[in-house]
Amino acid sequence: MTAKQVYASLRALACGERAASLERFVQAVPGGYGEGDRLLGCTVPDQRKIARQFRELPTNEIEKLLASPWHECRLTGLLILVDQFEQAAKPKNPTRVSDCRIIVEFYLANLTAVNNWDLVDSTAPKILGAWLVEHPSERDVLERLGASQVLWERRVAVLATFPLIRKQEFTEILRLAEHLLDDTHDLMHKAIGWMLREMGKRDPSQLENFLKKYARVMPRTMLRYSIEKLSKEVRAKWMHR
Repeated sequence: MTAKQVYASLRALACGERAASLERFVQAVPGGYGEGDRLLGCTVPDQRKIARQFRELPTNEIEKLLASPWHECRLTGLLILVDQFEQAAKPKNPTRVSDCRIIVEFYLANLTAVNNWDLVDSTAPKILGAWLVEHPSERDVLERLGASQVLWERRVAVLATFPLIRKQEFTEILRLAEHLLDDTHDLMHKAIGWMLREMGKRDPSQLENFLKKYARVMPRTMLRYSIEKLSKEVRAKWMHR
């Protein structure tokens, strides 16, 4: 199995018309956050099928996909990596910890390839987040990524808290949300608001306490996302603040 074979499989499903639409979707247009990215025009379901076909792709070949100028090559490579992590993490694997650590370290070493919201959202919770659930002593990586000047690394930090939130562990998202209140990018406002909303679904009091402290200074998009699942009357109250 090689990266060239993956690219050929993707190329066979390319669609110029769809590529033009996807360019706008991931802002791969002049002035957009994904400016300069190149799209083949493959659907995500097709990419997932190809990722399953190449789930045993060697790491050095995945690295070639991640270095590709084509968005779909990077996403498919990352989907393969997610699959490999999930296979490695199965309890029956006798070397699960060492195998998973290798994949996490590879992921962190190649974050320059994780350079759009869909690439982040498809991988950060499932690789880094899943790892940190079982390795709390290593969660300081979230603080480091959250302080990065790179938008996508900050989003990785926030999305990686999703599995922790599902486990009723809110310390990390609350710390990141507070630290990133002044973040200027709309994609960060949406990501943080989304994770706060997920926290609120599990523990409404945690969300309420955060909002009491920060609703007046939160970016409006962040606030709107965080209260999306509350009643109309409660949403109006917080938005009025």
